[in-house]
Amino acid sequence: MIVLGIDPGLATVGYGILERSGPVTKALAYDCIRTTGRDKETPERLEEIFLGIDALINTYRPSWMAVEKLFFSRNVTSAMAVSEVRGVILLAARKHRVPVREYTPSQVKLAITGSGKADKRQVQEMIRRLLDLPAIPKPDDVADGLSVALCHLHVLREP
Repeated sequence: MIVLGIDPGLATVGYGILERSGPVTKALAYDCIRTTGRDKETPERLEEIFLGIDALINTYRPSWMAVEKLFFSRNVTSAMAVSEVRGVILLAARKHRVPVREYTPSQVKLAITGSGKADKRQVQEMIRRLLDLPAIPKPDDVADGLSVALCHLHVLREP
């Protein structure tokens, strides 16, 4: 089973692609889609995200997509931007008929560390250890994408 985990954001979308074969889970790819730039308007950035996710799905053919749920933010402007990003990500999944599951940050922390209140550094170190990575993936959004994918593999029991 292959899972594409996504940490949505307008400037940086972190992703991790994990494959589970029997008891072994390995990272196939992890990185981020960056849309920063002074001259880029939001629609152009959303298109870049859509095309990036579309290309990942075409390349890796995931069985599932796991996306971090947007939690309530005091900054309405950034919450709206992340909601728009989530929309294009979900559209890419739908285009390819990839089922999607969403997880809150506390659900991800619980699945990875055993505590829903773990700090970011604890989660990142567990990701490094569990996936036998040489270092904690940077930026944080990349580690978050891997965390969401691994959370899904822990939560979902699919034959």
